[in-house]
Amino acid sequence: MKVKELMTKKVKTISPSEGMDRVFLIINYENIRHLPVMDEGKLVGMVSDRDFKKVHGSPKFLVQPDGTTFTVSSRKVEGIMQKKVITIEPNQKAHEAAAIMVKKKIGALPVVHKGKLKGIITATDILKAFVKLGSELESVNLKPLVHTLENWNADEKSKS
Repeated sequence: MKVKELMTKKVKTISPSEGMDRVFLIINYENIRHLPVMDEGKLVGMVSDRDFKKVHGSPKFLVQPDGTTFTVSSRKVEGIMQKKVITIEPNQKAHEAAAIMVKKKIGALPVVHKGKLKGIITATDILKAFVKLGSELESVNLKPLVHTLENWNADEKSKS
């Protein structure tokens, strides 16, 4: 199974100059946990929901004329994004993507081909494939195969 078979092709991205309010909206209202950061068509970083939560502890409070308050962070995406982004090619194997994520303790990999962002593969995408594969394997009747292997083993033993 290849990365391109599991990846999300329509990727929500953000620019490095955008503010934390935009990150907040995407994370909370679009239910996206990993945002590739793009600048002039080039992948320059990644922001995760964890990156956002790390810096959200120091917001500024604004008071409206009616007395309501809300918070605004003056930080920009470029100030919190991970600049060293690990990527993967669409034709690489999905298990390679999973191994990278486990080793590097990350939850997503941008999928890049010839310098262009083609998609994103997340740990959730890999888990969905695992669940599907598991249910497909449960529905396969392996008894004829087991019977054939047992007969083959018996024939091999009788030859020796």
